[in-house]
Amino acid sequence: MANIIDDATIEYVGILAKLELSDREKEAAKKDMGRMLDYIDQLNELDTSGVEPMSHVLPRRNVFREDIVTNGDGSADALANAPEQKDDMYVVPKTFE
Repeated sequence: MANIIDDATIEYVGILAKLELSDREKEAAKKDMGRMLDYIDQLNELDTSGVEPMSHVLPRRNVFREDIVTNGDGSADALANAPEQKDDMYVVPKTFE
């Protein structure tokens, strides 16, 4: 294991994550973090010069469609039922003065 995590780093990560770890948990976390960093180092050894960068694993496509109005919104029919209307709006009584 090339990457060795010290106690100060584990304490700092615990503070950032708002975790209270026991001594046993701290030792396990140090080993796990070291293994993760070793794996990242192993991945960095790969030749990725011919690989095109991507932002998503799956191909993205636009799933939205254009809005096409096929029938009106029915506002004229709704206003026809209003007891009183003005300028294509309902007239309602005041609720406070």
